[in-house]
Amino acid sequence: MVEKGMLKRSVILVAVSAGLGVMARHAGLTFQQSMSIAIFMVSILGTLFFWSFRLTFAFLGTSVLLITKSVDVDHLVRFASLEVILFLVGMMVLVGLLKSAGVFAWIVTLMLRIRRLNSEKFLIIISIVSALLACAVDEVTAIIFIAAAIFEICDYFEVKPTPFLMIAIFAANIGSCGTVLGNPIGILIATKSGLTFEDFLIKAFPVMLVCLGALMLIVRLWFRRDMAHLDARIKALGDGNIARPISIPPGHDLKISLAIFGATILAIAFHHRLEILWGLEPNTVLLILPLISSGLVMAWKRNKARDFIEKDVEWWTLLFFMLLFAQAGTLKFTGAADAIAQRVAHMATNNVPVLTGMILWISAIGSSVLDNVVLVAALIPVVQSFQSLGAGIQPLWWALLFGGCLGGNITLVGSTANIVALGLLEKEEGVHMTFFRWFWIGLIVGVVTTVIAWIALLIFPFYR
Repeated sequence: MVEKGMLKRSVILVAVSAGLGVMARHAGLTFQQSMSIAIFMVSILGTLFFWSFRLTFAFLGTSVLLITKSVDVDHLVRFASLEVILFLVGMMVLVGLLKSAGVFAWIVTLMLRIRRLNSEKFLIIISIVSALLACAVDEVTAIIFIAAAIFEICDYFEVKPTPFLMIAIFAANIGSCGTVLGNPIGILIATKSGLTFEDFLIKAFPVMLVCLGALMLIVRLWFRRDMAHLDARIKALGDGNIARPISIPPGHDLKISLAIFGATILAIAFHHRLEILWGLEPNTVLLILPLISSGLVMAWKRNKARDFIEKDVEWWTLLFFMLLFAQAGTLKFTGAADAIAQRVAHMATNNVPVLTGMILWISAIGSSVLDNVVLVAALIPVVQSFQSLGAGIQPLWWALLFGGCLGGNITLVGSTANIVALGLLEKEEGVHMTFFRWFWIGLIVGVVTTVIAWIALLIFPFYR
């Protein structure tokens, strides 16, 4: 049965990819343009149908692009976005330091010490902490540690953790659009568009907060019975002895780790001003700061330096990202992205608000079924091509960010955070999430928050 299913998906993958390549050729595109489209589609469908083999498709697809002269080695290296990869390596080392120093365990303990707890307070705290932690590190790391607190509290009160874990996941995905650091697509968009950390704080963070407020209203209504049950259990059992031990005092390593991370975030926040002051190219300081900090961390924790690099850096994912970015760059290199942009712009009659809506909803719907990094990597060359058509593309970058992050809430496979958290739920509680149990509430949250972002993009002139 498994082999039959794999064979069916393989046939679909080959048929769709080859079909798109043939259609592109008949539409007047060159051989290299058609090949770049077909190969990139193989990587996308390979990721969707054969998740564990995604790096295989990236390796083979990139090799075919080189063999067919669709791209040369020099441009392949340039398109691989090593600056993004190095930034992510540095941040992963810093997150590894925070984990080893017990920072996240300390945060969980603080949550477990909530006094006069009730369901309203619990909902607000897990939503805000999940979103802000996702802003500071990333949504996957945030949800791993928030899930620990949710399981602990729900086990103590003997209530089902599923609705509260879902709330935390929704909040983490929403929070991931608030800063450059919340999601890999944030740093990818920042480096390709020239947007700064300050731009994200001014233009993305407020929208994130409004979306978070909307989320709390929606889930308060949707999970009202679960919240009422939690209130009843709190009243019956009291809230005084949840955490044992009661607290984890911040130790020396924890304080230093927080100081290093805080200084890094603060410096990243002012990277644009520092680049102007020192006469550096845009995003230079943004990209080197995590490397400087992680270098200092490895000097400080020299006995654990190899562990930080080998265990905390997701090399499998980063290699996939690097080759995927190279394949996406090939779309631009061959002119395929320009051809697609021309057709899309013609459909939208070169109307920027219409293009903004199209990019927003395409990225939101697409990221609900596909990894948002894959989707954004595919759309970035197209967005860049709109500039050559005389269109103002600033709103399109924000549409790509909001759609890529907020659309991940629509389905249970819409983001890595969803998959990781639901895996923890199944492992710790034996609860298997069904597609439609997630989908109906996820659809409401995803659509409402995307509409909020759409309205903001249309009515506020500073996005243009």
